[in-house]
Amino acid sequence: MNRLEGKVAIVTGAGQGIGAAIARAFVREGAAVTLAERHIEQAEAWAQTLREETPGARVLAVHTDVTERAMLEQALALTEQTFGPLDVFVNNAGINVFRDPLTMSDEDWKRCFSVDLDGVWNGCRTALPGMVERRSGAIINIASTHSFKIIPGCFPYPVAKHGVIGLTRALGIEYAAQGIRVNAIAPGYIETQLLLDHWNEQPDPAAAREATLALQPPKRVGKPEEVAMTAVFLASEEAPFINASCITVDGGRSALYHD
Repeated sequence: MNRLEGKVAIVTGAGQGIGAAIARAFVREGAAVTLAERHIEQAEAWAQTLREETPGARVLAVHTDVTERAMLEQALALTEQTFGPLDVFVNNAGINVFRDPLTMSDEDWKRCFSVDLDGVWNGCRTALPGMVERRSGAIINIASTHSFKIIPGCFPYPVAKHGVIGLTRALGIEYAAQGIRVNAIAPGYIETQLLLDHWNEQPDPAAAREATLALQPPKRVGKPEEVAMTAVFLASEEAPFINASCITVDGGRSALYHD
């Protein structure tokens, strides 16, 4: 406990799933946290839950669309007015766009990249100026095992997620000498609402779930909390020499040669 005591963090897409779990873990470890979320009612409800769970929790919900840089800058300004200088920025917000490459519309391509890559860049360039000035800070980008493995039928999502890894490595090297660390986490199958919705959309949801579990070396999918604790580690003083790197959280699935 208290591994993030005194730190100030922003987590995008923090109203549900992995983002919500990261926000909870940060709060429990002593950080002041802003939930930067497009669905503001969801974020406000989660913020209230976190306050009830952890007496004295410092939590702020701010309406934020990561495709709009001005909204991220507003979230940063409100965060620093409320809690003080930013220490940690987590780019978690993302969407799934899975289309056939030759029939996909230009709008779907732009929608995927505007959130999954441009949104991460918008977060980074919002957080970086203050971190550079203070010569301190940690940025954590939520990538995916799609960042280095290709699953047919998932285009163009892995293209954007490959870009997140490139952005992480490039910025990590660019600002390392100024005391800033930029890292990524690549989750595999995690039991979020998106995964549950995917199973439930199949003709036989139970069979779809079992088929997914059978592919995992531990015979289960991950929990959002397991990704969150990796984020705590990267945000903490326990990872001072980890930079421009990606930690995979997938139970070993991406190490398999065969299905």
